[in-house]
Amino acid sequence: QTNPDVLTLDVEMPKMDGLDFLERLMRLRPMPVVMVSSLTERGSEITLRALELGAVDYVTKPKISIQSGMREYGDMIAEKIRIAARARVKALAPPAAQGSAPLAALRNPLISSEKLIIIGASTGGTEAIKDFLLQMPSDCPGILITQHMPEGFTRSFANRLDKLCRISVKEAEGNERVLPGHAYLAPGHSHLKLVRSGANYMTQLDQGPPVNRHRPSVDVLFQSAALNAGKNAVGVILTGMGKDGAAGMLEMKKAGAYNLAQDESTCVVFGMPKEAIAIGATHDVAPLHELPGRVLMVFTAQGNRAMRV
Repeated sequence: QTNPDVLTLDVEMPKMDGLDFLERLMRLRPMPVVMVSSLTERGSEITLRALELGAVDYVTKPKISIQSGMREYGDMIAEKIRIAARARVKALAPPAAQGSAPLAALRNPLISSEKLIIIGASTGGTEAIKDFLLQMPSDCPGILITQHMPEGFTRSFANRLDKLCRISVKEAEGNERVLPGHAYLAPGHSHLKLVRSGANYMTQLDQGPPVNRHRPSVDVLFQSAALNAGKNAVGVILTGMGKDGAAGMLEMKKAGAYNLAQDESTCVVFGMPKEAIAIGATHDVAPLHELPGRVLMVFTAQGNRAMRV
């Protein structure tokens, strides 16, 4: 009756489960929804399902009394509501229409062992990352991902992706070799960095202070890729609010990396990509469904040039 700009929705409600309500809402009357979730393993699973159903974002209930931090908590909720009010939402697609077929396997032996894909995302990013990874062939270059998520949610997210994708997906643990056909997701408690150890790329976790108010931060990941991968990396910046990732992506470009941004029409929130485009950090801008193919085309073109040389 009131046709609100934004709806906040708890999972546990009388008479109808929050997910059941959300599914009906996004099918019949799509609108921006912010989920209110518990910071638990079950809460993370339910929240990820809510994001799949079309929720824009979520806030987590504090584990203990936050009398001293109530103003900060209230400010965070208010900010997420304001962001959601500007978000792009669409009707829930029927199950048969969801998902993407993987792209053809890479045929160039020079590609997968030397190259890397570096991804950053925030609001709306869980579904964007899923759609991107679903198209990756099993022999794709190693992938490092930073998605703004709290501790506890990232492991559930990685496990969910691992079950859906042809590649292996895991929450990064640090000090592990980056392998082709594998994706490493920054844990919610640490920045994820790319480092070198001899001829190998390795993951490194850093519990330093937040950057751009975030830990993990996309800028931290991108800056480490600029320093240690240079022209061997392709950067991808996806939907999200704010400017985290823009400065780091510019450093990647200056180091020789090729960078792509998700376009406005397919972003839930056209914030992070917009900022990266504005400062000249990107080479290409494309709809989400085209980004995986364009990334692989970059590697194929680079490999062909190397073979001719």
